[in-house]
Amino acid sequence: MRRETLGALFAVAGTFIYGLEPVVIKSNPSNPISFAAFSALVASGFLWGSLLWSGGWKEIEKERSGLKKAFLMGLFGTALAYLAYSFGARMSTAINAALITRSEVLFSFFLSWLFLGEKITRRLIGYSAAILAGLVVVILQGRSMELHLGDFLLLLVPLFWQLGHVIAKKLPYSPPTIAALRNTFGFLLLLPLAVATGLEFSRFVIAEGLVIAVGQLVWYRSIKLINLSKATAIITPAPAVAIGLSIMLGESFTLYHAVGFILITLGTLGAVRTKSELRTGTAL
Repeated sequence: MRRETLGALFAVAGTFIYGLEPVVIKSNPSNPISFAAFSALVASGFLWGSLLWSGGWKEIEKERSGLKKAFLMGLFGTALAYLAYSFGARMSTAINAALITRSEVLFSFFLSWLFLGEKITRRLIGYSAAILAGLVVVILQGRSMELHLGDFLLLLVPLFWQLGHVIAKKLPYSPPTIAALRNTFGFLLLLPLAVATGLEFSRFVIAEGLVIAVGQLVWYRSIKLINLSKATAIITPAPAVAIGLSIMLGESFTLYHAVGFILITLGTLGAVRTKSELRTGTAL
C-alpha cells in the first residue's frame, strides 16, 4: 500500500477513535485535572507494556538526545493543552469549546509551513474550510455564538496541540515510543496539580487511557507517513463522530445535521486525496 494512502487511512482511523473521547470525558464525574493525570498514566502503562514486550524501548537508549524534545511534547501537547482546555471550557460553553478547538487545522497550516517546510495547497485549504463550515452548521444549528473570557484560553488549546505535534514529527522514535513518552511526561507534569486540586480516581480513566493510547498510536503513525497539515485536516471532523453516535442513540436528526455531514464528508474525502508535499515541491 502506498505511503500516502496508508497515512491517510491511519488519520481516518484516528478521527473515529478521537470521536469517542468527548463521550468518555462527559461521563467522567471526577476532578478533570486528576482525570487527565490518571488517564495519561493509564495510557502510558498500556504503551510501556507494549514497548517492553516488543523491545521497542531500546531505541530510547540509542537516541537519548530526543528526550528533551519529548519532554516539550508532553508539556505542550498534554499538560498545557489540557489545563487550557479544562479552565477555558469552565469559563465558556460546550459549543464554543467544540468549535474553537477545531481551529487546530489553521494552526497546523501555519506551523507546518513555518517549521516543517510543508506545502499548503489551495485545494487543502478549500477542503479544510468545507470541513470547518460543516462543523459550524452541525454544532451551532442556527444559533448564534457568544464570546466568553474562557474562549481565549480555548484558543491556546489547538496551538499547544500543534506545537506538540510539530515536535513529535521531528523525534527520532517510533510512534509507540513517542506516545509513551508524551503520556509519561504529561502525567508527571499534571500530577502535582492533580494533588493540589484533589486526587480522584474514576473508572472512566481506563476507557480514556485506552482511547489516548490507541488514538496516539495511529496518529503518530499517520504524521510519520504524510504531512502534519493533511493529517490534521482529515482528523478535524472527530466531533462529528460523537454527534453521529448521539444520533444513533436516539437524538433527533435535523436538516443542519444533514447539511453539516455532507460538507464534512466532501471536505474529508477531498483532503484524503490531496498529496503531501514540501515547499520545494517534493512529495514525502
